[in-house]
Amino acid sequence: MTSSRARTFAYASVALCALALPVAVPQPAHAAADRIRLGSATDVSRTSWNGPAFTMNGAGGVVAASMARAIDDIRGGSGSLDVVVLAGSAPTSGSATPECDTVMTLAGVNSCTTWTLTAASDGNNAQVNTEIRNAEFVYFAGGDQCRYAAWKGTALEASVESVVAKGGGSGGGSAGHHINSPVVYDACQGSVTSSQALANPYDRAISFTTGMFAWADYGAVINDSHFVTRDRMGRTMAFVARAVKDGLTPGGAAWGVGVEEGGSLFIDRNGQGTQYGKDAYVVLGDHQPEQAVDRKPLTYSGFEIWRLTPGATFDFRNRPTCGYYLRSVTAGVPDANLYSGTPVTGCGQTGTDALTESEPNDTRDTADDATALATPATLTGDMKSSSDRDYYKLSLASGQTATLTCAIPAAYDADVYWLDATGSTLQRSVNDGAGTDEALTFKRTASGTGTYYLDLEAFSGSGTSPYSCAVTKS
Repeated sequence: MTSSRARTFAYASVALCALALPVAVPQPAHAAADRIRLGSATDVSRTSWNGPAFTMNGAGGVVAASMARAIDDIRGGSGSLDVVVLAGSAPTSGSATPECDTVMTLAGVNSCTTWTLTAASDGNNAQVNTEIRNAEFVYFAGGDQCRYAAWKGTALEASVESVVAKGGGSGGGSAGHHINSPVVYDACQGSVTSSQALANPYDRAISFTTGMFAWADYGAVINDSHFVTRDRMGRTMAFVARAVKDGLTPGGAAWGVGVEEGGSLFIDRNGQGTQYGKDAYVVLGDHQPEQAVDRKPLTYSGFEIWRLTPGATFDFRNRPTCGYYLRSVTAGVPDANLYSGTPVTGCGQTGTDALTESEPNDTRDTADDATALATPATLTGDMKSSSDRDYYKLSLASGQTATLTCAIPAAYDADVYWLDATGSTLQRSVNDGAGTDEALTFKRTASGTGTYYLDLEAFSGSGTSPYSCAVTKS
């Protein structure tokens, strides 16, 4: 939420100084709104643009690579465009225009104007809105998203929407990232940590603004920033659970998008996201929480999490149903390894199938039969007691390799065994610790087709939180 731009509304008007570049055109202050323009003093005039395009950044600064991509997409690879940066306060040190300093080094930029708006009423400033509407990209600086949320319902909101509607773009970093999602964690009651949010998802510091910006293909999303550095996965999980519980998003599902410092999620006109710089995470909650009430810790099983490394893509228009790993929260305690995991379903393969355990399946004779499942297959169940064992029957042809990855919830420690038809152990995965994932690989070298069993055994603990095992044959 925070950056070098301070929170308080009490700043005096920023003193404008002459810049070294001859193209810098400082302008007189207008009440609480201060303006500095770099580049051409005249806006570009063009009948059509090729966006929209968006940049969602984990920290306040512009990420040059994703911004260059947005600029190039919007202008269709030719001509130039105008950028407006909106800030709730002036930087406390360094350049008065840090975002525009980066933007002006990129190809295809005609001008970049920084507006520092220190009052909610600045959202109706006529000159501000004229300049926004004449621009092709609006970037919200880091600082305090509560200030930006105060512009809801002002002319500024409609002006930014008009830029996107004409084929331009929007984006921002830190607080500017938050304000670009349809459900905004506005921090108007103060900031909240992951531990606080998981201990009480209705903590007074958790407040939301809805109904401001709703970009195409980006529905039901809550953005978060500084994601790994400030350990914000837990609070995003709480935000997602709250959104589902309170009906803040449609369809009984909510999506968190957390971007790490130095990372930027670029989204094109078709809803295709591409990650730049550092990692981002997409967190899906698609069912009601088991417990989400005031003054009680959160319990939510089975958050689906996609980790987007630099260069990875995510289709926000047609959101994937594969490629995620699972993590849960039980009585306010999240699973281990929140920021990495083995995907329980694979993408890019046909015939995906699934099987949920049916008790009793505690022996090979009562094993759930998974031999007919297509690959990749997903097997789900839970360790109902500290002595529970779940068996699944599978088959392999000569030369086939079975690859197994199991996501284990934090409620228990489970081990995995690969058995032959007589029950002898061929491979095993017995990693220590509740919530620790298990994985193994086995190749059949004998001729013909053989019968095998997957045996999941509770080592310690138990519960109803589901495990999920992906089985791929190749």
